[in-house]
Amino acid sequence: MQLETYISDLLYRYDCVMVPEFGAFISQRVSATVNNTTNAFYPPKKLLSFNEQIQTNDGLLARYIADVENISFEDALVLIAKEVTALKSLLTEGKTITFKHIGDLVFNSEGKIQFTPSYHLNYLTDAFGLSQFVSHSMGRETYTKEAEAIEKVIPIADTPKRRRARPYLKYAAVGVIALTLGGFGVANYYVNSVNTHNEIAQEEANQQLEHKIQEATFVISNPLPAVTLKVEKESGNYHIVAGAFRVEDNCDKKVEELKNEGFNARKIGVNKYGLHQVIYSSFSERRAAINALNAIKRSNNSSAWLLVKDLN
Repeated sequence: MQLETYISDLLYRYDCVMVPEFGAFISQRVSATVNNTTNAFYPPKKLLSFNEQIQTNDGLLARYIADVENISFEDALVLIAKEVTALKSLLTEGKTITFKHIGDLVFNSEGKIQFTPSYHLNYLTDAFGLSQFVSHSMGRETYTKEAEAIEKVIPIADTPKRRRARPYLKYAAVGVIALTLGGFGVANYYVNSVNTHNEIAQEEANQQLEHKIQEATFVISNPLPAVTLKVEKESGNYHIVAGAFRVEDNCDKKVEELKNEGFNARKIGVNKYGLHQVIYSSFSERRAAINALNAIKRSNNSSAWLLVKDLN
């Protein structure tokens, strides 16, 4: 009789299978694990152990053998007893007993049974069909040099996609503004209108700049003809933005280039996205600024946009 076959069958359904007068095979569920060194993934399983202190007969093994062999319960107990006697004899002789798909049993130096489980079979039915696999590590390619080369000829700005990453913050901000507008009056209404205008203009400029970066068609070495503008004042709250640059040196080059083309260009500092902004000129009247912006869009830079802000 192959006793390990019946024990193996029962381990799929029970956490403890006792062999009368010999010991008990115990299974314990173990969660899935990952080896960080080899990137190997191991599915959940039942970890087997052996306890020779548990030798009482619960009848589970005998009843199963009786059903399979079509014999009586008493006859099954007799077969188990004979098998146990043979196993103990082999262990006493110093031999190792191998239970297929279960593990190895051998006497240690203290005369106790030492059990080494086998990992060739997973007794956890919930993990049926799952096997060990190794996942190759994934790296992220960077294009720093390419990005720097593009930035030298194209002004960059914060993209709309980045701001859309947290839509719930936008809705929360709108809710707060709605609750507090009543207490601020006409002055705050004007400020909010200006901010809305700037956001819309910045959004449109960002979309156009992002499209230019992808196609890389703008070449500074061959500039378009400059538009001639009659600028009365260099101060005011209306500013025509030429672009924004992460590297300040590129910002300075853009200012010099625009001055050579006849514009009263200057830097106006760093915006909230950490980019250095360059403007063509500033106006004190909105209508004059819009007329100048339309002219610049037609003949010099279609990505230009209007910023309404007090820079003093």
